[in-house]
Amino acid sequence: MSKRTRRIAVTALTVAGAMSLTVPQATAAAPTTETTSSAVTTAGSFGRLGPLTDLVVERLLVSDDVAASKFGTTSPIEDPVREAQVLEQVRKQAVGAGVDPEAAAVFFRDQITASKVVQKGLFDRWTAHPDEAPTTRPDLAEIRVRLDRLTTALLGQLKATEGVRARHVPCTVQLALATTSATVLRDLDGLHREALGSAVRSTCAPRQ
Repeated sequence: MSKRTRRIAVTALTVAGAMSLTVPQATAAAPTTETTSSAVTTAGSFGRLGPLTDLVVERLLVSDDVAASKFGTTSPIEDPVREAQVLEQVRKQAVGAGVDPEAAAVFFRDQITASKVVQKGLFDRWTAHPDEAPTTRPDLAEIRVRLDRLTTALLGQLKATEGVRARHVPCTVQLALATTSATVLRDLDGLHREALGSAVRSTCAPRQ
């Protein structure tokens, strides 16, 4: 096999793997403060989309606190009014960041979907195993401050990665590299890996 043929084969395999970015599910372990902190502080996914993916993972892990703040209350996981407000704010911020507002809205809709995957998964687990349910309730207002900070950072990375994301195949390869890095695989359980697949669904531009 020639070097060129081997390169094509490797690229094809990488793209094929990246086309299904939802990591095979494992039994979701109960999230712990140690796991959450580790994933945020040791962030360092590979490739040009690594910094963007790290922020996606950090936002995903905030969903644990969102779930803990809602569990056992009347606050719903599904909140269409709040979601619409978030996406409208994203569109406004995207203009200032030089990012296409509708593309940004699609990307952040994926983040919201991924967050709900985590919240629903944790609700199911805590309902089935009450002894694993959170014993404290994080302040949702403080969580939203963290989410606002991540929104600004994510928009900055969407702008910084416009070049690679506009080219579907290179983007898909880079995304596969970032989302299957040792950091991500070590720090995310099955539930969060499943949610990560939803979170990065629209990262790469559609095929032309």
